Amino acid sequence: MSEHPHFTAATFTFLRQLERHNARDWFKAHQTAYERDVRAPFLALIEALAPALTTISPHFRADARKVGGSLFRIQRDTRFAHDKQPYKTWAGARLFHLRHRERDAPSFYIHIQPGDCFVGAGIWHPEPATLKRIRAFIADNPAAWKRAVHSPAFSHRYAFWGERLTRAPQGYAADHPLIADLKLKNYAAGCALSEALVLSPRLRTHIATHLQTLAPLVDYLCAALDLEF
Repeated sequence: MSEHPHFTAATFTFLRQLERHNARDWFKAHQTAYERDVRAPFLALIEALAPALTTISPHFRADARKVGGSLFRIQRDTRFAHDKQPYKTWAGARLFHLRHRERDAPSFYIHIQPGDCFVGAGIWHPEPATLKRIRAFIADNPAAWKRAVHSPAFSHRYAFWGERLTRAPQGYAADHPLIADLKLKNYAAGCALSEALVLSPRLRTHIATHLQTLAPLVDYLCAALDLEF
C-alpha cells in the first residue's frame, strides 16, 4: 500500500503564524487549524510508527493518544519562565520507554518546526546521578560504546547535541581515550530533516530507518541505567 504525506505546507504555515501571534486569543480563534494541520497529522505519524518501534524494542511506545501520549502539549509551562509566551512554536513527540515515569530513561524524538526539523534519540538534560552512571558505564564498557556510536553508520549520520565540559569530569584523566564522549552533558544525538522530506510520503519510512539506526545508542543507555531494551 502506497504511503501518503502526513504533514502539509499548512503545518508550517500555522507554526509560522503562531510565532508571529503567540497569544491565547489568536490561538483560540485558530485552534481548528492547529488540530487539522499540526496535531492530527502528528498523531497519525506516531500511530504509523508504532509497528516499526515494536520491532526495535517491546519496551518503547509510540502513543498516539491526544493527551498523555507521545505528542507534547502545544501549551508552554510559563510558571517559572521569564518568557511568558503561552505556546510552543514547534511540535514534538517522544517515543518513550515504558518506565520513563519511574526514572531518567532514553527516548526517541521527532521535532517539527519551520527551519528546524529533526529526529534523534537519547537523554537530554539528565539528572546529575544519571549523568554520573552513564559516564561510569562508558568508562567500564568502552568497546560496546564504540560499536554503538563510533561506527560509520552512526557517526557519519548523527551528531551529539548540547554542550560539553571544558575539562575532564571528576575522576577521569584528561587523556582518557573517550574523553570527548565523557565530557558530554547530554547523551542525545540526531540529525536534521528537510522540510521537503517532512512534507513527502517518505517521511514515515525515513524516520523508521532513523529509529533503527539510533537504536544502538538507546540500547546502550538502557543498559547503563538498568532498563530493559
